Amino acid sequence: MPEFRRSTFFPNKATLTEENLPDQRGKVFIVTGGNSGIGKELVKILYQHNARVYIATRSKERADEAIADIKASYPRSQGQLLFLRLVLDDLSTIKEAANQFLSQETRLDVLWNNAGVMLPPEGSKTVQGYELQLGVNSIAHFLFVKLLTPLILETAKTTARNTVRVVWVSSMSADFVPNPCVNFENMDYHIPEDNMTKYNRSKSGNLMHAAEFQRRYPDSGVVSVSLNPGLLKTPIGKNFGSAQKLSVMLFGHHPKFGAYTELFAGLDPSIGPNDKWVTPFGKKEPARADIVDPGLNRKYWEWCEEQVKPFL
Repeated sequence: MPEFRRSTFFPNKATLTEENLPDQRGKVFIVTGGNSGIGKELVKILYQHNARVYIATRSKERADEAIADIKASYPRSQGQLLFLRLVLDDLSTIKEAANQFLSQETRLDVLWNNAGVMLPPEGSKTVQGYELQLGVNSIAHFLFVKLLTPLILETAKTTARNTVRVVWVSSMSADFVPNPCVNFENMDYHIPEDNMTKYNRSKSGNLMHAAEFQRRYPDSGVVSVSLNPGLLKTPIGKNFGSAQKLSVMLFGHHPKFGAYTELFAGLDPSIGPNDKWVTPFGKKEPARADIVDPGLNRKYWEWCEEQVKPFL
């Protein structure tokens, strides 16, 4: 059932930051939505420590602006920043993005599924006709991960166990999603639901995917984990109502703190295959039990597989 977590509004102190992150030279990362908000803050930290980072996003122009800004801020870095065009509201484009990456790289150490949309105008849909939040936040990232999974598994064979990871960025909203968090009889929302509930359902999908990926690849050496980055002052909240805006004003933090949560999930050595949920700004906590129910997770994964089958 919906629950309040103290760590959402009174987060733990970050233990992994740009100050103590080890050198990331030789590692290859992808950050979806890495040109702005939390994603850009994460890319900054990774680049400072000499990583090769792909910023996967729709706009080359915006990615190039972010790349120029980050490079100017850290001129001594020996890392690399690259643009990867990823259009998450159109499933027909995602294989091309994955193939572009695969044509350039022979490893993928961490994939951060960071991009997302929140509270778009009512009726907003993807090119394929899915409700936009469901389509972008959950289904599209599922397809992207599925296309990159063979390389992720291969990378894990040649690196230290549990260091290769898939990070599914969820939200505090996952704790407030209705139970059950998926209504398989209403995936097209022919029975109306409010926009916030749709968002909550889409973000619980990230947690379900994280848990089910781990269940399907238990001995791979890959860690699949989800997280709540925190209550943050980012552009994703531009459509908030007055009460939500007040909460952000009172309790919201700079986006870099959300990046610390993502950094912890992706690179902290304490994270292992039994860890499903990370809270702000880097603490392992139990996930809501009904969301990570194995039977539900399997059913949701299989439903998503049916949706993306034409685009594999």
